[in-house]
Amino acid sequence: MSVDKEQLLIVEDDPGLQSQLKWSFEEYKPTIKGDRKSALEFVKKHRPAVVITDLGLPPDPGGNSEGLALLQQIVEFEPDTKVIVVTGREEKENAVISIGQGAYDYYQKPIDADMLKFVIDRAYKLQQLEEENRKLARNQAQDTEGLIGTSPSMLEIFSTVDKVAPTSVTVLLLGETGTGKGELARSIHTKSERRDNHLVTINCSSIPEALLESELFGHEKGAFTGAVGKKIGKFEYANGGTLFLDEIGDMPVALQAKILHVLQERRIVRLGGNAEIEIDVRVICATHQDLEQRIQERLFREDLFYRISEIVIKVPPLRDRTEDIPFLAKSFLRKFADQHDRKATTLSQAALAAMQASTWPGNIRELENKIKRAVVMADKPLIGPEDLQMHSAETELSPESLREVRARAESSAIVEALGHHKSMSDAAKSLGITRPTLYNLINKYDLDSYLKSNQE
Repeated sequence: MSVDKEQLLIVEDDPGLQSQLKWSFEEYKPTIKGDRKSALEFVKKHRPAVVITDLGLPPDPGGNSEGLALLQQIVEFEPDTKVIVVTGREEKENAVISIGQGAYDYYQKPIDADMLKFVIDRAYKLQQLEEENRKLARNQAQDTEGLIGTSPSMLEIFSTVDKVAPTSVTVLLLGETGTGKGELARSIHTKSERRDNHLVTINCSSIPEALLESELFGHEKGAFTGAVGKKIGKFEYANGGTLFLDEIGDMPVALQAKILHVLQERRIVRLGGNAEIEIDVRVICATHQDLEQRIQERLFREDLFYRISEIVIKVPPLRDRTEDIPFLAKSFLRKFADQHDRKATTLSQAALAAMQASTWPGNIRELENKIKRAVVMADKPLIGPEDLQMHSAETELSPESLREVRARAESSAIVEALGHHKSMSDAAKSLGITRPTLYNLINKYDLDSYLKSNQE
């Protein structure tokens, strides 16, 4: 979203305050709305950069706060919008709650236009800076045949792929199940000079040992019972292209010696045959196993390990690159929404927070499956944690403990800021809040005594 000062929404039901605010901030060309419904419609349609809303909107028929409800909906639908809540002195508790629910800042009545203008300008600047950072991240984000990432570890992997793909070196991909090793192998193939020939994949752990050798090398007619005709093996079929040996760590030891021989001699012999067949195949291997441990247990040949590990790429689990989760999730969301013609188009902030808090034992594959299910089953455009069958990160804590955690964090930050800065203005600026807000927080956390001792 490009920030425009015309995108200032003011939500206020008092006609007198509407006029005052519109006149005070006419340079922003503000839009005035007097109720939650019309305000939310404007937010969805115009995506304003900044919203000023009165928490004192008349409650709904059930007695619930319309102001807080509007804040929650804006945060859900447009999490990048900066919401400044305006409160009366008797609504101080709700103002603090609003910060915990995603408001950018709050301001207490009576309105000081110059001070509120300062808050608005800072909100615009912050929103613009965040948007520039998002654009930079999008530009840096790479999509390598299904592997998406902006994390340092993934950017390093993408750089390695670009370097090794044009060569013929054997690559070993290490990583947990579901981290995308198959997509990475495909990327190496498609970026190589072999891209116009076959990429052949075989999972060494899913084929019985008795059949795996035939699958790899092929066989002649009559080579064994049931061999009613000649069969071309994977090595031969991949000639001129790439053979991806997935889960090579589970390959039977007896077969490993034959694989080593093929890699060294670049020749194969079909089962039941005598003729050597020259092959030109680039081999990529992958495993979730600890091969060094397998070598110690005599379950994997050390000489084969050194032969297949000319280049080793370690693919990190999803839990170690949580900054990539939003990009992956949104990519899967678009993919499955288009594929299944579904209305699901947006992930709520709570859903993103829940995903980033998860340990993802199934890695990218698990994330993809959860998004796919949510797209198929969701009844509304906005997907929340419940659609993903995940718990919101905040619901795991009680309201009391959340308040305690927030209080400790805020009071600690305030004490540190006051200790580092001589003036209240500098301390407030370093905290990213206004000076009135800082005074309110000092009063809230009974830090007056600390302030006095610090000034002395």
